[in-house]
Amino acid sequence: MPVSPSSSAQAARETVARRLRDLRKGAGLTVVELAAACGWHYSKTSRIENALTGPSAKDIRRWCAATQAEDQAQDLVAQSINAESMYTEWRDQVRSGLKQLQGSSTQLYRDTELVRVYSSTVVPGLVQTEGYAAAVLGMSARFHGLPVDDSAEAARARMERSRVIHEPGHRFVLLVEESVLRYQIGDADVMAGQLGYLLTVGSLPAVSLGVIPLAARERAQWPEETFHVYDNTLATVELVSARVKVTQPSEVALYIKTFEQLRTMAVYGADARSLILRAIEALH
Repeated sequence: MPVSPSSSAQAARETVARRLRDLRKGAGLTVVELAAACGWHYSKTSRIENALTGPSAKDIRRWCAATQAEDQAQDLVAQSINAESMYTEWRDQVRSGLKQLQGSSTQLYRDTELVRVYSSTVVPGLVQTEGYAAAVLGMSARFHGLPVDDSAEAARARMERSRVIHEPGHRFVLLVEESVLRYQIGDADVMAGQLGYLLTVGSLPAVSLGVIPLAARERAQWPEETFHVYDNTLATVELVSARVKVTQPSEVALYIKTFEQLRTMAVYGADARSLILRAIEALH
């Protein structure tokens, strides 16, 4: 099982905090002495060392200067920035609108050769129809109480982003739980159109579409949160409150291992199409 995304982000913050604490202790400074040298209250030093407050780049440089470790400042700044960017709250991401959010990941897909996607909740965005995407994004807009519901425009932007599956130089391995085919998003016509599109997109040369049957016996892995893996360098995980970016190689490897275990339980080709057709029939 992958490390909990929120725990992973917190662990990254704690690593920075531990390094800073070690520098202070190595320099023989107390919490109060370090604070005086940096020009702030000692409670701030305590909050930083306990990973309750993330240090700014300026804070880190002051800290390194006070502990005569200026040569470590840049590395610590980079590590801290990475830790803080791992956990990005959805409310911050959607602040400029859902349409803007769709375009923000387009270049990431284009820069990636192998995209792995696992979903236990909805059809992956890359293979959604416009109607299905509008229904999904409409739910998101209502849930987050956005002042302007731009879900229709966002759905069109998602369609534009999805063109990447037709561009050369990419492979997409998509896994969904069979339950995803049964969850009705939008009305019956929207679902029928979406399921029909899966039959089409599953035959594209660059796309491998696997469905994990509800009847799968002795699962090798229980259903997980929806996650993406981009090549072997980045994993993103979607939670209710946030999207987490995981870049630590050992943790990305855990997501790849989980994906491969899930993949062994999936059916493909004619067997996958049969499950999709059954889901279509169940709509009537």
